[in-house]
Amino acid sequence: MARAPRNALSKAAAAPRAWQRMLSGRRLDLLDPSPLDVEIEDIAHGLARVARWNGQTIGTHAFSVAQHSLVVEEICRKLAPEWDKQKRLMALLHDAPEYVIGDMISPFKAALGIDYKAFEAKLEAAVHVRFGLPAHPSATVKGVIKRADIICAYFEAVQLAGFTEAEAKRFFGTPPRAIKLKLTPMPTAQVQEAFLKRFRSLIDPA
Repeated sequence: MARAPRNALSKAAAAPRAWQRMLSGRRLDLLDPSPLDVEIEDIAHGLARVARWNGQTIGTHAFSVAQHSLVVEEICRKLAPEWDKQKRLMALLHDAPEYVIGDMISPFKAALGIDYKAFEAKLEAAVHVRFGLPAHPSATVKGVIKRADIICAYFEAVQLAGFTEAEAKRFFGTPPRAIKLKLTPMPTAQVQEAFLKRFRSLIDPA
């Protein structure tokens, strides 16, 4: 049996697979993601199955990134009621890269000492361009989304992840008095459909 040339073997060993096959059939290159390989059905499917807090939350169901994203977009509507659909869609998709890379908690990122910002930014840009959004949110929009994200994290911490209010305030600050949330983790199929429904309502120009 003929052997493959040594240089061919070394090239194969030096180039590990860097794409992920999605259920839609798309192959997303993780190092150089193309907007053409991004599908909202894949995003909704993935985010509905990625657990916040590494799954360390109370309840029959995990509190998914998809549900977190819906809540963050809802909070943004309260913080910035003047926003148009495009900005609200950016809020809904603020954690979209996690359908590929998962929800790595901040303490673990810090422990590893690895900067994921550039990697996440590439995925974010591919997702945004796919749906007709600017590659990245403006600093102002990003600031509102970040504030909403932190507010949501406070309520998740206290209601689902076992934090005391004092602990949550130390890490996430005190949420605005006007924002009251009651979080109940939703079943996977239900939150996946809710995410898709909200996406469709925001992508519709009407």
